[in-house]
Amino acid sequence: MNSKGRNLVIYLGLFITLSGISFFASSKFFPIKFKPGSNSTPTVTNPATKKTGVLVFEGPKTELCPLNGQLFTKEEKAIWEKRRPLLVMVENHADSRPQSGFNSADVVYEANSEGGITRFMGVFYCNIVKGAGTNYDVGPVRSARTYFLDLASEYADYPLYAHVGGSNCSAPLDPITGRAAGPCTTNRKAQALEQIADYGWQNKGTWGDLSQFSLSYKACRREEDRTGVTVATEHSMYCSTAELWNVAASRGLSNLTEVKKTSWDKNFRLWSFKQVDSPASTLSATKVSFDWWGDPAYGVTWTYDSVKKIYLRQNNGVPLIDFNTQQQLSTKNIIIEFTKENRSIDSHLHNLYAVVGGGGGVLIQNGTKIDITWSKPNRTARTIYKDKLGKEVNFVPGTIWIEILPLGNKVSYES
Repeated sequence: MNSKGRNLVIYLGLFITLSGISFFASSKFFPIKFKPGSNSTPTVTNPATKKTGVLVFEGPKTELCPLNGQLFTKEEKAIWEKRRPLLVMVENHADSRPQSGFNSADVVYEANSEGGITRFMGVFYCNIVKGAGTNYDVGPVRSARTYFLDLASEYADYPLYAHVGGSNCSAPLDPITGRAAGPCTTNRKAQALEQIADYGWQNKGTWGDLSQFSLSYKACRREEDRTGVTVATEHSMYCSTAELWNVAASRGLSNLTEVKKTSWDKNFRLWSFKQVDSPASTLSATKVSFDWWGDPAYGVTWTYDSVKKIYLRQNNGVPLIDFNTQQQLSTKNIIIEFTKENRSIDSHLHNLYAVVGGGGGVLIQNGTKIDITWSKPNRTARTIYKDKLGKEVNFVPGTIWIEILPLGNKVSYES
């Protein structure tokens, strides 16, 4: 080969090498980012080939989700049936909006946390398998409360409960040492962290407690400017649902509880999902409005869209948006569950809500409302809702929002 030929081969080799290095560097250090809710998010039909992003599943929907009654594909079921439900505490302070992940939840609970500001607990299992356009797909995550523990206990022998700390036995701090000084000033009934330990959720083999303080940066991290507006640190914790499930599996909690050699749902009580998904002939609840403690800033309005056959949510007259999808929060079913409230029971102003026991409520679906009762005989029992004839209610297949309201709280309905 002459010198010109050799030079050509050398230049070509250098070009290929430099191109490969450039491609590796760009993909490694400058990965493509997709704006949540944009049409540029990639989709695939084979989950095994996709690490992040939103998945699209094709094929007949034949598999019933045990939490929301919707039908999914066999490929989707193959994902969720290897896990157990994941319950995540998400705040609702005005500075926390828009929150991430609610439109991927199967069930959402809402109750007052303190000062009339509510907190949510999202239950993730079936809807979440399609994924999200961001690795840290749920939040802002906040602290545990005892009444949410009672509700979380319905979802497994040892539920996966994600939070950032929580109410616990605390005492005033010594101004010099910075250490607790004096007796505990938190009412025993409000000590969520102590209850988590008592329930065995931190034991080897049953460690379903996913407190952010015990997790790595890979599972949860602070994103103060996530929404484009910098917020205070307490409003900035987001977690990866995929990684939370990985952590749980590493602790022996997949769909099975390895230490007990049983499935999480061995004694799980399914709700009934036989209600027709169609607007009623006579509408009595096209708009539902209420607040907590009379504060309009945290007032809730659910408005029925008879075309899409969903209820759409507003807070203080403003649509509440899921940051991941850029879509307004919606649901097929709304439960209003009236409970006894014990307000500001200690110097920390903790509240308690009696979600164990029974009482009255309202079921809202298809543009209508009916009076119901609810019962939950003990912490681990499933809450059961019945109509005035004593027959268990039927939900429309789809998301369920459960609003925990104090007895006597005013609710307005428009037909």
